[in-house]
Amino acid sequence: MSTRAQQHDAQVLRREQLSDHLVRLVLGGAGLASFASTGVPDEWVGLVVPGQFQSRYYTVRSWSGGELVLDVVVHDVGLVTEWAQLDVVGQTVTVTDPKGSFEMPADARWLLLVGDLTALPAMARIAETVDVPTRVWAEVPDELTGYLPAGVEVTWLDPPAAGESRLAEVVAGIDWPAGQGYFWMAGESAQMRAIRKHLMRERHLPSSAYDVMGYWRGVAQRQPRAVDPGPVWRAGKAAGKTDEQIWAEYDEAGDRA
Repeated sequence: MSTRAQQHDAQVLRREQLSDHLVRLVLGGAGLASFASTGVPDEWVGLVVPGQFQSRYYTVRSWSGGELVLDVVVHDVGLVTEWAQLDVVGQTVTVTDPKGSFEMPADARWLLLVGDLTALPAMARIAETVDVPTRVWAEVPDELTGYLPAGVEVTWLDPPAAGESRLAEVVAGIDWPAGQGYFWMAGESAQMRAIRKHLMRERHLPSSAYDVMGYWRGVAQRQPRAVDPGPVWRAGKAAGKTDEQIWAEYDEAGDRA
C-alpha cells in the first residue's frame, strides 16, 4: 500500500532578493523538526504557499540548523512567484519530504552540469558536494557571480528569450573530457528530450552515466489553460472570499470556458 508523502508546516524566516529573477526563502519553525534531508544534492520538495492548492517543486539549496533554504525563480505570472515577490516573512507554508535523483558513479573522473536558472540551485549544491573536476554551463538571465562555488569552471549563457532555451545546441557542441564521468542536466522539457536522444544515440552513454530532468515547459510546448487561475485568485482575495469559494469559482469558470 502506498503512503502519502509527509508534509511539514514551516514559517518564512527570511527573504532575500538574489537577482531580478531569483528570490531566496529561508524556512524554519517547529514544524520542520521531523524534516530529514535525503543527502542527495539535487533533492527537491513540494511547496504549498497561502492561497495555493497544489504543490510546486523546488530544489533544496541547503538544509542546516533547522533552516531550509529554497531559491525560487520568479516570473511575472504564477501563484508561487507572485507570492514570493511580496513581503512573505512570517507567513506559513507547507513542504513535503524531499526526493533526489543525482547518482554519480564512484569511479567518475569528472562532472558536467548544464541547466537554466531553475537548475542553478541544484548545480550549486552538487558542485559543493563532489570532489572531481566540475564544469558548468548556466543559461540564466542574470550572471550570479559568487553563486556557484569557487574552483568550478562556469560558462554563462544568455537565454534566447523569455520562456525559451537553447541548451540542446550547447550540449551538442560540448568537447567531452576523456575517461568515465557523469553528466547532470535540468531545464526546459523539450530541450531535455532532445538531449536525452543525443546522449543515447550520439554519445552512446549508458543510463548510469547521466541524469536529465525536465523542470518546466517552454512557450512552444505549453497548452494554454482555458482560465488563468491567477486573476481568479487575486480577485477572490480582494473580495474577502475563502480559498474554497475561490477555487469553486475557478472550476465553474473552467466549465463555462
